[in-house]
Amino acid sequence: MAFPRASQALSRFTVLDLTRVRAGPTCARQFADWGANVIKIDALTEDGGEGMGGPRHGADFQNLHRNKRAMSLNLKHPMGVATFMRLAAKADVVIENYRPDVKTKLGIDYEAVRKVNPRIVYGSISGFGQDGPYHKRPGFDQIAQGMGGLMSITGAPGEGPMRVGIPVADLTAGLSCAMGILTALLEREVSGEGQWVQTSLLQAQIFMLDFQAARWLMEKDVAKQAGNNHPTSIPTGVFKTSDGYINIATTGGRIWERFCQVLGATEWIADPDYATAPARSKNRDALNAEINEHTVKKPTEHWVSELNAAGVPCGPIYSIDQMFEDPQVKHLGMAQKVPNDEGRDITLVNQPFTLSRTPSRMAARPPEFGEQTEEILSEFGFTDGEIADLRLHRVV
Repeated sequence: MAFPRASQALSRFTVLDLTRVRAGPTCARQFADWGANVIKIDALTEDGGEGMGGPRHGADFQNLHRNKRAMSLNLKHPMGVATFMRLAAKADVVIENYRPDVKTKLGIDYEAVRKVNPRIVYGSISGFGQDGPYHKRPGFDQIAQGMGGLMSITGAPGEGPMRVGIPVADLTAGLSCAMGILTALLEREVSGEGQWVQTSLLQAQIFMLDFQAARWLMEKDVAKQAGNNHPTSIPTGVFKTSDGYINIATTGGRIWERFCQVLGATEWIADPDYATAPARSKNRDALNAEINEHTVKKPTEHWVSELNAAGVPCGPIYSIDQMFEDPQVKHLGMAQKVPNDEGRDITLVNQPFTLSRTPSRMAARPPEFGEQTEEILSEFGFTDGEIADLRLHRVV
């Protein structure tokens, strides 16, 4: 039976996925979820270890590797490298997140692959770049958050640096690499040639600073921690209600006036301490304290209803389980069940964008270790005898 594709959007592309842990698999998942033939190459070591970096049936692994097939391959064996090159000769994309020198030592770096397939688009994710003074350092998300400036602007003032609650450098590096590969595939339609796409956790994290980085580059203004307060739109932040907390964002004069009306504090509109944006910025702490005195009197649901009706941006602050119960989240289909033959109930996080003609779906559960090895090798032209020889030599 043919392997089910998640979409038709990228079904013409074959991707060899050499990635591990998170940043690389995040990149490869974008191609799998949009229908590419993604082949996860599980590292078959001499002792048969999988080198996965986490339990295969755990939530993290399952969420990263759906809609893929898997084959095992020992790239430390010369026959394994030769096998990989036969696969790469027919593939469109290779994705890897080894340390920069590892792929060269293995003999599967971009220049080596390009010799057998000039059309290959080769995506590489590292901690700090493929060259430069730090290129040999091991990469880790929290290290990139710190070196990329994010931790210095996250958390409450005076409480020291704070990491973000998700591996944002890993995730954005993976998405950046996917976007780079797609860009290179589009360019290949013009030139007929592939190219090497490179990104790193550090580059991705710095890019995601966005306007905070631009404030320094353009104005020499070093952003500091602001806690739950927005650095420029005031008042914007977290306010206590009678049964929890709420986010409220007032981003202009008209919204500020409507906000005051809903709270029943119309005197603030003309109060010189609060009447203008610069005044509200100067008196931020006092204003926040006064807002809290009003919001704490009624429950979150009341304020969400009243403020939204008045056109004031706001929203509840959910725990993750509460978030998935929200009717809009359910409408968007962000939790999707995955079909499987084992009766396991697998529900994973859906893609964040949709296409009208070629939608994505959860088509296949994540593969077991090397599950489709023989099937994949046969598709690439390996004979039964060749496959048996590879197994004999512990290459697959």
